Amino acid sequence: MSLFSRKVALIAGAGDGLGRAAALAFSRNGATVVLAGPPSEDLEGTVKLLHDEGGEGCYVLADITDPDSDAAARMVDAAVRRYGTIDIAFNNATVTFPPTSVADICETDWTRTLAANLTGVWMAMKHEIAHMERHGGGVIVNTACNLASNGLLPGLGAYAASKAALATLTRTAAGEYAARGIRINAISPGPGHEPGEAAPEHPSFPQGKSATPEEVAETVVWLCSDDSGFLIGHDLVLDRKAATL
Repeated sequence: MSLFSRKVALIAGAGDGLGRAAALAFSRNGATVVLAGPPSEDLEGTVKLLHDEGGEGCYVLADITDPDSDAAARMVDAAVRRYGTIDIAFNNATVTFPPTSVADICETDWTRTLAANLTGVWMAMKHEIAHMERHGGGVIVNTACNLASNGLLPGLGAYAASKAALATLTRTAAGEYAARGIRINAISPGPGHEPGEAAPEHPSFPQGKSATPEEVAETVVWLCSDDSGFLIGHDLVLDRKAATL
């Protein structure tokens, strides 16, 4: 039997990069996958890749980085209407703005960054948890960032603050819902890059050492599997440099 046979995985931010890699990884392990994201993402392309490999899945236009919308409720409702339940949720949506020193951050950009990366994911968790509570539990993984732990890229104060807050929210939620059968963790990857591309040149990321989206996706799959059932409330830093400090 496949790792996620008869399981339904909801992935927010699945049109490219890590989200697409995760969608394919879950599908290859037997999950039915529901993809969510804004119109700017190639969700249809990800679904085609799933179907080409013999997987099952669909997509819904729902941008959880826009907390003023009903996106979180809509994506959960769409998954439940189509497949009856949600067993796994991977909240991978992220918004960044051009690097700016703390004192020069535009108030609008600050507000939008926290609204997208923190409030948007909180809204997604709110609806995912409500469904999982009613249906016997589930697993949630949120994408934070290694900047929350090492802060090594100047100019990304708002982004790092939003992701640090998300890591704390993840730990808090994990403690609140573990006894109700809902296991919640976060990942904090460094900069992902496609196979064959050079890693970003920065002292915190040794050349060639950053994980690919596919490598990070395999970690997400493991976190959602029974093999990691002992992990609750962790923010798993996927940065080889940080691990050696």
